[in-house]
Amino acid sequence: MVYSVYKDKVKSPEEAIGEIQDGDTLLVGGFGLCGTPFTLIDTIARQTEARNLTVISNNLGEAGKGLGKLLPTGHLKKAVGSYFTSNRDAVKAWKKGELEIELIPQGTLAEAIRAGGAGIAGFYIKTAVGTELAIGKEEKIFNNERYILIEGIRAKVALIKAWKADRLGNLIYTKSARNFNPMMATAADIVIAEVDEIVEVGELDPEKIVTPHNYVDLIVESRYEKSGGVYIEKSTGY
Repeated sequence: MVYSVYKDKVKSPEEAIGEIQDGDTLLVGGFGLCGTPFTLIDTIARQTEARNLTVISNNLGEAGKGLGKLLPTGHLKKAVGSYFTSNRDAVKAWKKGELEIELIPQGTLAEAIRAGGAGIAGFYIKTAVGTELAIGKEEKIFNNERYILIEGIRAKVALIKAWKADRLGNLIYTKSARNFNPMMATAADIVIAEVDEIVEVGELDPEKIVTPHNYVDLIVESRYEKSGGVYIEKSTGY
C-alpha cells in the first residue's frame, strides 16, 4: 500500500505521552469539556515523570474532569488561558500560590495560537489596552488609537481532540468540539491527536479533512464516549 512508507502514527496513550518531559509547555484543546483529549490527560495524571507543566488552554476543565484532574496531582505549574473560574480547584490552587495563572482574552488567545502556527511573531490589538493585562506589553499608536503587542504562541507539544483520523493522521472534527484544536495542531513541535475512530487511508472524504496529516505526529484512540451529554469511559476493561 502507498502509505506503508510512512511511520506508524497510531500509539497507545502511554506511548504517546512519553514525548512529554518535566517542565514542558503544552497546548491542550477544548472549550469547557467539549473537544477535550480526556484519555491523554488521564494518562498524564497517572505518571510522575512529566510534572511542572505549563498548560495553554481556554480553561482547566472542571473539578475532577479534563485538565482539572492535573490540579490535585500537582502536575501543573502554570495555566495560560481565558476562563478558569469554572473550576473551583483552579481558583483554590491560585489563591494558595500553588498555581500560576496568566489570563488572555479569548479572542486574543485564539489569534495568538493561529499566529504562532503561521510563523507570525506578534500582532497589535486594542483589546486590554489600559488594563492590568497590558502591563509590561509594548504599546504603539495606529490612526491615533493605542494598541498593545501580543506575541504569537507556540508550544513543544499539542494535545488535541478530533472525531476521526486515518492512519496517516488526517483529521476530521465534529461541530463545536472543533474549537481550538485545528489551530493548536499548527503551533506545536509535536502534535498528539486523540480521536474517537481510526480508519484506513482513503476512507475519509478529502473535502471534510480539516487538519492534514503532515501536522500530526501521533494518534491515540479515545477511551471515552459521549452518553446523555456526559463524557464517560468506555467499557473496554481499561
